[in-house]
Amino acid sequence: MDPIALAGLGLAFMFLLIILHVPIAAAMALTGFVFFGIMNGFQSAVSLFGTETAAALSYADLAVIPLFLLMGGFAGASGLSADLFRLANALVGHWRGGLAMATIGGSAGFGAVCGSSIATAATMARVALPEMLQRKYEPGLATGSIAAGGTLGILIPPSTMMVLYCFLTEQSLLTLFMAAVIPGLIAVAFHFIAIAIVVRSNPAAGPGGERASWRERFVVMGRSWGVVLLIFIVTGGIYGGVFTVTEAAAIGAACTFMFTLLRGRMTFAVLRQVLQETATTTAMIYMLLIGASILTYFITVTRLPDFVVDGIEAMDLSPILVILILLVIYIVLGAIFDTVAAMVLTLPFVFPLVIGMGYDPIWWGVVNVMVIEIGMITPPIGINVFVLHSVTKNIPLGTIYRGITPFLMADIARLLLIVFVPALALWLPSMLG
Repeated sequence: MDPIALAGLGLAFMFLLIILHVPIAAAMALTGFVFFGIMNGFQSAVSLFGTETAAALSYADLAVIPLFLLMGGFAGASGLSADLFRLANALVGHWRGGLAMATIGGSAGFGAVCGSSIATAATMARVALPEMLQRKYEPGLATGSIAAGGTLGILIPPSTMMVLYCFLTEQSLLTLFMAAVIPGLIAVAFHFIAIAIVVRSNPAAGPGGERASWRERFVVMGRSWGVVLLIFIVTGGIYGGVFTVTEAAAIGAACTFMFTLLRGRMTFAVLRQVLQETATTTAMIYMLLIGASILTYFITVTRLPDFVVDGIEAMDLSPILVILILLVIYIVLGAIFDTVAAMVLTLPFVFPLVIGMGYDPIWWGVVNVMVIEIGMITPPIGINVFVLHSVTKNIPLGTIYRGITPFLMADIARLLLIVFVPALALWLPSMLG
């Protein structure tokens, strides 16, 4: 059978398995195994389980995933996330919409510690939502700011999604982290602007609170020294060249463990929960990566990516039009699939296409993560919305979706800005080396 036709049949088989609720990792691995076996014999196909598993397990940069997950788990348990919110609230809480802005700022800070969008959204929902509702914030603005702020968890470095991208594309993790700094700051600024527009058009949506005195602010700053120090150690150590990314993750996990212990919040139940959540998520990610690697091996052998690139080039579409089409597809995928699944399913086809058109792989890494995070708050699904709804069952889904709309528009504007001005992502890596 023609390799391209076999590749198409294999992809159809994989999506059929996914529709039948076979786990995505198993669907990818089984597809790669069966159809590579049809091409080159099942003895060779069996060896893929050994070689691709060994490659994933021996990739040193992937060690940061469980370490960052541990750091995020202990940071939540120790109350560092609440410290961040209180600090941001003391600075801007007296503005109209100030608590929502504090939620965005707290989410960005927690994202720099946690690296997980879902964990950021769930944590900030427990910390910030009761405070906003008590201040008579409109539920849509309150929940929308939390869901949108949660997406910063996978954009603000360090980010587990960026680790996966670098593993799948063999790019420099530190360079990608550097490239995401300015887009991450722009994301926070655009979310602030979205909140300001909402409360300007409807002042009752986010009433201002009492202005904290400078003495009160210094007291809050003093209580928040732990999380500020942690962010400085982890991010400063990485960008200052003091630690490798893996070393910074290990130090961050150790520091958050000590904070949890010293604050008297370390119980056996907390330790077990954090370790269990870390192990479960890490195992899920590794299974997805191994399945994706087996599928990618089969797809590469069929030369399907080259066929797709040649086909699009023959259509004579402008490169920017192709990128915009990919962005629409990714937003849809991000709304339907888990973020990791959306990335590992598509990169074997999309990455060769984007690089073949002459785009920078680091720039595309930033764009790829950004567009997937937008999908996380895009109707009709948007996984962050359902995470938030599970924590706040008394607020209807429709209210949350309405609250997300201004943030979604801000995210799309920011995405287009990075697409049309790539230097915003590439300037910092070029300056630092």
